[in-house]
Amino acid sequence: MSAPLSIAFIGTGVMGRSMAGHLQKAGHRLHVYNRTKEKAAALIEAGAQWHESAGAAAAPADVVITMLGFPSDVEASYLGAGGIVERAKPGTLLIDMTTSSPALARKIAEAAAARGQSSLDAPVSGGDLGAKEARLVIMVGGDATAFAGAKPLFEIMGKNIALHGGPGAGQCCKMANQIAVAVGMVAWCEALAYAKKAGLDPTAVHGSISGGAAGSWALTNLAPRALGENYAPGFYVKHILKDMRIALESAEELKLDLPGLATAKKLYDQVATRGWEDCGTQALYRLYTSL
Repeated sequence: MSAPLSIAFIGTGVMGRSMAGHLQKAGHRLHVYNRTKEKAAALIEAGAQWHESAGAAAAPADVVITMLGFPSDVEASYLGAGGIVERAKPGTLLIDMTTSSPALARKIAEAAAARGQSSLDAPVSGGDLGAKEARLVIMVGGDATAFAGAKPLFEIMGKNIALHGGPGAGQCCKMANQIAVAVGMVAWCEALAYAKKAGLDPTAVHGSISGGAAGSWALTNLAPRALGENYAPGFYVKHILKDMRIALESAEELKLDLPGLATAKKLYDQVATRGWEDCGTQALYRLYTSL
């Protein structure tokens, strides 16, 4: 590894704390901020320096990485008064790994460039397990030189890493991913709900279909959680809803009709209405079995 970097990591939730932990174990110096300090406790105990705001964490850093919940959080953290862009030094590399809006990624890139900083949008896929095992898929948009500089850090957190184009391209790739994820969730939930209604053991059916043409990452990893009535979040319902909203808005701008995604969004709206928005996305199966 090259010389250790001073890295601000902002957002140490379900995925962020694992991602930050890998960077810390690789020898980089961490500056951390999270709305709930307790979620950064393990990183702080291992030597990370705590700060009281995203901007404060960014000020001493060579690289700033954010892993936040919603585009509104990203915009406030980067572009708000006293935020990352205002307080980071010229030459700092800003990397937003949140799933956010392509338009916002372009806005941040423009603001960063005006202050002599570089930026990448680099959303990820792989959920809590991918973050823990450092095998995330990382989809990147931005300048090729900035990407080359960031790649050693990405390789600490993930395995499948690709630059897809200029600012916003990483977010567009992630929207393609989330469209496939959301519609695929409907597929396996309907398959297993059908099996149960037909009087079959859905666990046995899962064993028969998960390794064939019907197989998917979600069917292999999330369906067993749902069948065991384990709805703990690897990825929150409220976050897949956010992603679907962004994807549908982006598709509308592109004049593209996505009926499968629209159906998935309506179903997940029902999941949220039942009070399950803080559950994992596998809670969609719970909706089918309670109808």
